[in-house]
Amino acid sequence: QVQLVESGGGLVQAGGSLRLSCAASGRTFRRYAMGWFLHAPAKEREFVAAINWSDTKTYYADSAKGRVTVSRDNAKHTVYLQMNSLKPEDTAVYYCAADGHLPPNIATMTSFGDYWGQGTQVTVSS
Repeated sequence: QVQLVESGGGLVQAGGSLRLSCAASGRTFRRYAMGWFLHAPAKEREFVAAINWSDTKTYYADSAKGRVTVSRDNAKHTVYLQMNSLKPEDTAVYYCAADGHLPPNIATMTSFGDYWGQGTQVTVSS
């Protein structure tokens, strides 16, 4: 079992930055690939970014490339999502997820997520 708790969301003006954190319980954190997803109102959940267990491979959604960086600190059992140049359309609840395997490509990220956090709200004002 892995429990995930996101934090760092909030209200920010367009063009601003936020760093989301996802703290994981359990000593097996380093075995899991980690991903970030967003869920905006009236839309389906979308993939944002993912990182493998050894921090040697990362994936980014096209909408996130150049603005978002995913990273992890296995010693702290935490994964981060640094978001810059935020836009109003980034407004959503952001979730982190853990999975025993990082899929081979972004197209298969729809199946990602053995464990999920409760989410943190990000609101970007124009």
